[in-house]
Amino acid sequence: MTSAIDAAAPSAALTPAAVASATTSGAVADGGESRRRELASFLRSRRERISPEQVGLPPGRRRRTPGLRREEVAQLAAVGVTWYTWLEQAREIQVSGQVADAIARALMLDRNERGHLFTLAGTTDPHPLLDCPGMSPAVRAMIDQLEPLPAAVINSRYDIIAYNRTYGRLVTDLDALPVEDHNIMWLCFTDPRWKERMLDRELNVRLMAAKFRVSLGQHLGEPAWKTLLKRLQQASPEFCEVWERHEVLQPEAHVKRYLNPEVGPLAFDFTHLWLGPQAGPRLTTYTPADATTRERLERLHARILAEQAPVAV
Repeated sequence: MTSAIDAAAPSAALTPAAVASATTSGAVADGGESRRRELASFLRSRRERISPEQVGLPPGRRRRTPGLRREEVAQLAAVGVTWYTWLEQAREIQVSGQVADAIARALMLDRNERGHLFTLAGTTDPHPLLDCPGMSPAVRAMIDQLEPLPAAVINSRYDIIAYNRTYGRLVTDLDALPVEDHNIMWLCFTDPRWKERMLDRELNVRLMAAKFRVSLGQHLGEPAWKTLLKRLQQASPEFCEVWERHEVLQPEAHVKRYLNPEVGPLAFDFTHLWLGPQAGPRLTTYTPADATTRERLERLHARILAEQAPVAV
């Protein structure tokens, strides 16, 4: 096989500059090929996790593989079947920002998955502030209308993507925290106030770490997941201890209890409404588990409203 250096050389001996140039061009080519293979693998993994019913397509018969077919993704993204097939085959083709955006929407990618797609495709995201597939204005309005019930949109990495005012004051004032700290696992393992005020914390952190391990298996190699894992391992010896147990627990229905600094102990039942693939973002709503919690929650909500009311001049 002829190498990049061989191809660059005439019959005469190569100069050092020619060797450096040929080596660099070969490395760039290898990097581009590696990125195309990673993009192809990423697209296949996301396509296979979505059922036809989730995107409004009939289930059909004789599906030999899980999830959507390539032609179905092409149909949803309004691109050619052959072109999309080449993309999943890691062929050397160009991907525009508009086409990558259409594919991201068709595959119901969340914000971090979307960013990963655009990085691999080597193109600029035309909508970099798009939250996730379920975060439409209607969902945001629903979160607000659920008050005084606490409600939030949370993804499988436990990022808090959006929340209403009651949820924002459930344990601490979320608005006062940096956006990069809006992650339930990060708060539970590193924030002293969450450690103190999340009652039944030991059970909750074990469940979260176990569910995170299961979800991580579907996102291996994605920067956002690796960054969060490394950040937790560096900041929390307790997380490292829990993580090393390699527990894979089934989530159990249980009451969530918090010690709110303004109104006292609160107990909630909770429900999930999935906004995309089941491993993706979900709208979680907390319903008072008893009359005392309901009364205290209404008191907390009234206090929030009073603080935000305009001051008469």
